Amino acid sequence: MRELTIATRRKEEMVNITSFVRQAVRESGKKRGICTVYVPHTTAGVTINENADPDVVLDILRGLRHAVPESLPYEHGEGNAPAHVKASLVGPSVSVVFENGEILLGTWQGIFFCEFDGPRQRRVWVQIVGE
Repeated sequence: MRELTIATRRKEEMVNITSFVRQAVRESGKKRGICTVYVPHTTAGVTINENADPDVVLDILRGLRHAVPESLPYEHGEGNAPAHVKASLVGPSVSVVFENGEILLGTWQGIFFCEFDGPRQRRVWVQIVGE
């Protein structure tokens, strides 16, 4: 297993971690299999989406803010209930297949760590299973 530490800088942001995942798979020495990227936090997530146009990241964050507004009468006392809801919607993990030691993403796809309650120090775990 590999671990990446991320120091987020904003309350909400998406950090492209594709190169870290790609390097972890290469360094594993495995030729084919599946790679799971997991975020062990309740107010953060991970997703795969477009990495060519940075406006897509802004649109995703804007859409989540619209879908999960800060102004609802949440019960959670810490004041970060919207971050918990967003993390549940995005999810804590993604799986990526790899072949010949390379992750198989679509032309425009990237893997993103999603911060919803920053800035914080965060971890991402990458587990590689294969042959």
